[in-house]
This record gives sequence, structure tokens and C-alpha cells, in this order.
Amino acid sequence: MTWLQLAVLALVQGITEFLPVSSSGHLVLASSVLDWPDQGLKIDIAVHGGTLLAVIMYFRKEIVRLLRGREAADRRLLALIILATVPVGGAGFALHATGTDMLRDPVLIAWTTLGFGLLLLVADRLVGSARPLEDLTWRGAVAIGLFQVAALVPGTSRAGITITAARFLGYRRSDCAAFSMLLSIPVIGAAVLLAAGDMVASGDTSLTGPSLVAAVLSFGAALVTIRLFMAWLARASFTPFVIYRVLLAALLLAWLHL
Repeated sequence: MTWLQLAVLALVQGITEFLPVSSSGHLVLASSVLDWPDQGLKIDIAVHGGTLLAVIMYFRKEIVRLLRGREAADRRLLALIILATVPVGGAGFALHATGTDMLRDPVLIAWTTLGFGLLLLVADRLVGSARPLEDLTWRGAVAIGLFQVAALVPGTSRAGITITAARFLGYRRSDCAAFSMLLSIPVIGAAVLLAAGDMVASGDTSLTGPSLVAAVLSFGAALVTIRLFMAWLARASFTPFVIYRVLLAALLLAWLHL
């Protein structure tokens, strides 16, 4: 694995993890298009760990408040996050046990990139209401959690599908993104733990310089991206991300059929 591959994968993970464009799809496609070897468990853990630390850093005040649970609203939101995580947690463990190679097909990624991108456009444009996150119900949390299961297919985008579900329910764009990022904490954490378990089972638990570099790069890229994304949503829509997904899908399909 070259330093160029390491840097590209770490930056791609950091930039795309919390945007509605699919980080897993980009990582698979980068390796496929550039014919790079699989990065391995250490780098997977490093780049996901870096993005996990970034979102925790950004929402550190909110996380502390939720964990303290002094206000009823905070205890309720924490319960809704846990509830929305249950479906993808169960599905993720099941998929991990059976293997996911069948889901890493570039053709599938191209179509999920296109289809779920257009679904985001429909949700963002046709739903006119802008309810605050405080109005989120138990049913709404379950619905978002069920939508999140689709993110196990690369190209769907975990951020994209949870934001889509929340927009269909009528919540504000910035609140949709914030809830999606809070949901990412247990999901990414569980993914890191599963990968770490696989690494322990393989007998190789040593840290390496490249993995530390990858973690730092993904952390920095993710933190900057989160700040810019939230600032963007305070005044604009998700349309640019939909356009990007459509163009990316078109380029992929053209490349695959040449």
C-alpha cells in the first residue's frame, strides 16, 4: 500500500462519511477504478476511528448533555437515538457474519448512488414543512432507523438515507443532518469494534505508522467537512449533493460499459 493510496482513502473517508454521498461507495470505487489492493483491517479501523473522533469532537457539548440526562428532552433524544440504531445494528451484525463481498459490485454502487440520490431530491423538494428535531416521535425514530438499514449497501449513503427519511418526515435540513451525525456515533463505533474483533482474531493487533497517519487525516478532513456542511445547510439545500451523485453515477455507468 503506497502513501498516495493511504492519503486518498483517508481523505475520501473523512470528507464523505457525513455527507449524503456514501463514504463506503467512494472507498470501494476508488480501489476498483484505480486497481488498488484492499487496504486491510488496520486502515479501515484507522479511517473510521478518525471520523468517529471528529463527530464526537464536533458534538461534544451535546453528547455530554445527553449522557448527563438532566433534562427530560435530553433523555428522550438519547432514547430515540438508541431506538433508531437497533435496526441497523441487528442487520449489520447479521451481514458481518455472512460476508459483504456481494455488495461491493461497482454496478450496484452506481445504481444505488443514482437512485438514492434522486430519492433525497424528492424528499428535500417535495416536503415543505420544517419541524424542529424536538418534535421527533418514537415512530419517526423507528422509521429513520429502518431506512438506515439500506445504508449497508455501498452507494446508498448512511448520512443520505437517514437525512432522506428525516426530510420525508418534515424536519429541518440542519436538524436532519445533526440527528444523522448523532446516529453515526453508535453505528461507526460498532463497525470499529467489529473490525477490531476481526483483527484480534487474526492475531495482528500492532499499531503502525500508516494507520496513525490515516486516522489523523480522516479526523481532520471529517471535522472540517462537518463544520462546512452544517454551515451550508443553514442557508441552502441538498441539491448540490444530488447533482454530484447523478453525475458520479453517470460517469461510473459510462466507465463500466466502455
